Amino acid sequence: MSFTIVADNLNTHREKSFYEAFDREEAERLLDRIEFHYTPKHASWLNAAEIEINVMDTECTGKRIESREKLAMEVSAWTARRNEKKKKINWKFTRKKADRKLSKYYV
Repeated sequence: MSFTIVADNLNTHREKSFYEAFDREEAERLLDRIEFHYTPKHASWLNAAEIEINVMDTECTGKRIESREKLAMEVSAWTARRNEKKKKINWKFTRKKADRKLSKYYV
């Protein structure tokens, strides 16, 4: 079985990290089964997800939560508050910037 991984360009999402976490034989065994695809550095939807997770961690989950049930309640309440206030990410990567930086990927 092989796997395809779609990841942003964080240094821990590279093959080198496998060699740091596993011995050489195991790293190579795993890497033989993985195909990496990287999102563009400046236009990744993962950036938006990471921003939102960071906000959630800062406002909600960045503390010890004693049970899964309590965690689910906390995250649900945080989500409701955030949605009620119509909070958004101030995404500054414009279409113009995308065209300039990503034109080499366009067909």
